[in-house]
Amino acid sequence: MNKINWNGVFPALLTPFTAEDKIDLETFKINLTAQLEAGVDGIILGGSLGEASSLSNDEKKQLYFAAREFLPNDFPILINIAEQTTEAAIKLATEAEAYGADGFMLLPPMRYYADSEETLEYFKAVAKSTKLPIMLYNNPVDYKIMITLDMFEELLPFENIEAVKESTRDITNITRMINRFGDRFKILTGVDPLALESLVMGAHGWVAGLVDAFPAETVAIYKLVKAGEITKAIAIYRWFMPLLELDTDPKLVQYIKLAAVATGIGTETVRKPRLQLSGEERERVIKVIDDALAVRPELPDYKNINLKETADA
Repeated sequence: MNKINWNGVFPALLTPFTAEDKIDLETFKINLTAQLEAGVDGIILGGSLGEASSLSNDEKKQLYFAAREFLPNDFPILINIAEQTTEAAIKLATEAEAYGADGFMLLPPMRYYADSEETLEYFKAVAKSTKLPIMLYNNPVDYKIMITLDMFEELLPFENIEAVKESTRDITNITRMINRFGDRFKILTGVDPLALESLVMGAHGWVAGLVDAFPAETVAIYKLVKAGEITKAIAIYRWFMPLLELDTDPKLVQYIKLAAVATGIGTETVRKPRLQLSGEERERVIKVIDDALAVRPELPDYKNINLKETADA
């Protein structure tokens, strides 16, 4: 089974499009360059920020090969699985394993409110279909399905279910997970405006959104927290917060794409039915971005600090 070190920052990457509605691979590589230079630890393709619902499996494969050709050989590339049926989820998992993906982020069934038994059977079926590591996505706020601690208990025998993207918005859930399961499931915070608090409470990593526009600031916060430099991390985090809150709006894709335009590592084009921002809404988001850029902090030398063990951070 492939091994993934779940510690660190894993960007949920945007999918850039051309005016002709094709994947914009040149812009994609510009963003990948910025992520690598900042020091991220892996990438996730075709997530919610990547406009998963509008991507075909062939397009996810296209993104994978563009990233694989560009990135170091041992750099983890995860494919997001967000499907309507168990059959479709298994098909994507087996195809992605065959073409070389390193692991998966797995959401509960889409467009169907599955109960606990149905959700568990879905997760188990996908886990059985692949040898690759899996990170479950626990986001009951947006996807209406809570993966409870009792459900995680039932998933213990599935060794390739290794991690969880913790997006319940309840930071105490991190402590409950650690108290019950120890280090069995790696925990990655998935809500940008709660990231620092979650890392302090023991989250091993961060599946980040505003990293698509501000990779260095994101990685700096993670590394400073894990080095015990909390005061320095908080200073960046307080500056970052108005931007991080763009990650929790239903139009997070448009908002974060606009931020990536402002920092020179993305484009604004989205795939319909999404539309680019206009009018007062666009002006409001641009102001948030411009206000932050006007006082963008100088970062400490975060790449050369010594990280403590996660448990000590």
